Order: sequence, then structure tokens, then C-alpha cells
Amino acid sequence: QVQLVESGGGLAQTGDSLRLSCASSGRTITSYAMGWFRQAPGKEREVVAAISWIDGRTWYADSVKGRFAISRDDAKVTLFLQMNGLNPEDTAVYYCAATYSRYSNDYYLKEEDYDYWGQGTQVTVSS
Repeated sequence: QVQLVESGGGLAQTGDSLRLSCASSGRTITSYAMGWFRQAPGKEREVVAAISWIDGRTWYADSVKGRFAISRDDAKVTLFLQMNGLNPEDTAVYYCAATYSRYSNDYYLKEEDYDYWGQGTQVTVSS
């Protein structure tokens, strides 16, 4: 069983940076493809970034490309999301997610592709 706990959210101003972390307890994240999703008030949850487990291939939503960076440290069983150049449109609850992907180097972009979710961390960006 993979248990995910996000941290690093908080209040920021336009242009600021935040680094989100997602720690896994109970099991290593090796062999798990992982992703970051976010849900803004009144909106559906959307994928922000995803990363495969074998060689760390990444994918980003157009809205964050060039500003956000997803990375993983399997030794420390932690997933990261470095967020630079924040703007109010980035305000949302951010969730990390994991799915077992032992024999695949794919990353996954749909909620239903993921089996494990964190509880979310709030990011609020003021103008």
C-alpha cells in the first residue's frame, strides 16, 4: 500500500516560487509512475505534470510548461513539484498521485490511471 502525503503549499504572491513535496510511506515509489494534479475552486481536477519511473520522462500541461518542474527522488521516496513564476491562476489544491508501472516507461495523464492519491495541499497565489 502506497500512502502519499503532500507538503509545501501555502500563500504566495505573483512571481514567487514554491516547492511541493510528496512523500511516500509504506512503500518505495520505485516502479510507480507519478503525477501532480490540481483542483481550483469550482473547477474539475486537472493534470499538471507527470513523470515515468524508468527514465523520468516528463509531461507538462501547457499552462505550466516552462514554469513548473516535476522530479523524483526514489531513494528518498519523494516526488517534487518546483513551481516558479506563480500567478493567481495557479491557485488550487495540489494532489500527488501514483500508479504501479513496473514494466512500462509511460507517464499517465488521467485521474483514472492512478491508484493512490495524497490528501492535497493548498496553494494560494495573490496578485
